[in-house]
Amino acid sequence: MLGFRVGAIRKVAPRSLLGLGILAMSAGCATPRVESPVATAAPRPRAADETDRRGIPPVVQASHSTPARPAGRDLTAATLTADDLVALVLERNPTLEQMAASAAAAAARYPQVVSLDDPVVAFQTSPLSVGSPNADYAARVELSQKVPLYGKRDLRGQAALAEARAVAQDIDDARLQLVEAANAALADYALAEQSLGVAAESTKLLRDFRQNAETRYKNGLAPQQDMLQLDVEAVRLEERAVSLRRARQVARARINTLAHLPADGPLPPPAELRAAAPLPDAAELRGRAVASRPDILALADRLAAEQAALGLAHREYKPDVELLTAYDGYWQGVGGRPLQWQVGARVNLPIRTGRRDAAVAEAQAKVAARRAELARLTDRVGFQVEEAYEQARESEQVVTLYEAKGVPAAEANVKEGQAAYVSGKVPLLSLVEAQRNLIAVRDRLNEARAEAFRRRATLDRVVGVPTASRPGR
Repeated sequence: MLGFRVGAIRKVAPRSLLGLGILAMSAGCATPRVESPVATAAPRPRAADETDRRGIPPVVQASHSTPARPAGRDLTAATLTADDLVALVLERNPTLEQMAASAAAAAARYPQVVSLDDPVVAFQTSPLSVGSPNADYAARVELSQKVPLYGKRDLRGQAALAEARAVAQDIDDARLQLVEAANAALADYALAEQSLGVAAESTKLLRDFRQNAETRYKNGLAPQQDMLQLDVEAVRLEERAVSLRRARQVARARINTLAHLPADGPLPPPAELRAAAPLPDAAELRGRAVASRPDILALADRLAAEQAALGLAHREYKPDVELLTAYDGYWQGVGGRPLQWQVGARVNLPIRTGRRDAAVAEAQAKVAARRAELARLTDRVGFQVEEAYEQARESEQVVTLYEAKGVPAAEANVKEGQAAYVSGKVPLLSLVEAQRNLIAVRDRLNEARAEAFRRRATLDRVVGVPTASRPGR
């Protein structure tokens, strides 16, 4: 309908149409040229300088696939190490892909908020002028473009970019949590496996004890009750083995779930959990956490977004401009129509100050709330680092204590008890008690190693960066 009417206009000056076209092109060129902030690469750790020219980190928005085996990862290795497991989880866990899609959506807000509104074309005509012998065809064509006050689009863009950076920081925070979860699951897996090994060794040692008891019984040096007592101890060990096999399977299921694999899928045995490098100074770790924790950086970006919104609220007191040009065929002057070509502008009058005052007050309150939230989070991070540091140090001291004193003493106690029982110096209960103590001490050492591994993983998360390299990973 519009194309037919415009084409029906007679005697429209070519220079006038050229002017309309120039205004339309100028309105389009006024919008800052932007590039898509969404990259096609898969989610991966970002370097500090890995941003585009507007400060948006690359993110991905892609459909998730579930192949039987992850590309580039081998689950048939001899042992499952922490580094291999973390790489597998970060490669396949759908949480990161979900958050990457959210980051892509946030980044896509920038070209929307900095863009000008679409230009508007208006057309009107007098139908009775069509074919009239008394007047030329009368019509009016108008092209207008709304232009916000200088700086408004820039502030909108700043807010969108800050929010996009915050969402990207949320991905890094999720990555840290996945790394901690993967290490904790591996610690549980290794603990169950090592405890099963302790149970197997203890069962073998009980067989030796029973042979000793049987020999003494045949020689009339011990009652049959000694053999029965050892049979009861063997049943207790078997019961514990049943519980440990359940714990091992649950740990495997947790690892497979984190890696987006079937929960009952096979896994290689876990690598040995070795001691981490010495802990850095606690004050240094607190400084690292405040400077590098993704949740702190994300909150700082959201504060920047609120500050940009406050600046925009202040600018709403200023008017916007709407530029327009028109060709008016209603002028019916004789001998030419020099007044038909028109240009002009419309300006809104921001006299409704009540709602603008409220908008500024709202923006100021949001900025104050974000600042308080950032201060509260900074304080909490300091406490979390101190707590995790002391827990990690405690666990490592316990490991050292049992390795240096507990296990050697328990092993020596069993060895001496067995020799004393064979020679008839001590009753069977003394030997059984020594064996129970050895099992408990070995289990406690394995638990302390797993706990130290988990607590170091927690410390890495609350600091935001690895606190030290781990030999043998």
